[in-house]
Amino acid sequence: MRISFELAAEFRDAEGKGASRRLRHAGRVPAILYGGHKEPRAITLNHQKLMTLVDNEKFYSSIINLVVDDKKQAAIVKDLQMHPARNAIVHVDLQRVVETEKIRIHIPIHFKGEAASPGVKSQGGVVSHRIADVEISCLPKDLPESIELDLSQMEMNQSKHLSDLPLPEGVTIPGIAKADAVVVTIHPPRAEEPEPTAEVAAATPAEGAAAAPAEGAAAAPGAKAGDAKAGDAKGAAAAAPAKKEGGKK
Repeated sequence: MRISFELAAEFRDAEGKGASRRLRHAGRVPAILYGGHKEPRAITLNHQKLMTLVDNEKFYSSIINLVVDDKKQAAIVKDLQMHPARNAIVHVDLQRVVETEKIRIHIPIHFKGEAASPGVKSQGGVVSHRIADVEISCLPKDLPESIELDLSQMEMNQSKHLSDLPLPEGVTIPGIAKADAVVVTIHPPRAEEPEPTAEVAAATPAEGAAAAPAEGAAAAPGAKAGDAKAGDAKGAAAAAPAKKEGGKK
């Protein structure tokens, strides 16, 4: 069984929100250790040590040695909760590992050969990663660090599914027959919208320009019918000289 990390832990008796808050102020992270045919145990971990590991993808897909009271317990991370507003770890769930029992754990998918694939190199396609990790089931001794998927032979409009992943011996994907999800595709690039031509730009109303009132539209609230007629007559009289002057030129 390959061990990649080791963490010191302490048992804790006090539980509840108040106790967890005091632990976090003291630089400790409340956690729970369960599974392995034993009772769940509340423990604490060093926050500073954990923060150095959370950005390492192997931390979530490897077996960890928990050292509690000079005793070692193999475990895997099942869940890690971060604070919604601060860069801080709130809680960790850990599951005990038994050498003779299969574990279910998410491991990353690493893609290779993208740039050399015909779909990208000669056909101008774009690679779209749909799934970045996959849950597997295996004995602890068969646990791989990652799964490598070769894309070097992919053509345009081709996809690879979970069933195409090259799984090591002893490793399976639970429920793959029910949902053989797409892992990666190569598709044509999206066409950019053409810039508007001069004719289209000229036909487009200027921004902020007031719309002309529709014919027969009702007068503004408070205006009298007589006012509207008087305004129409004045407008007609004002327009007449302009037409007349235009005829002299």
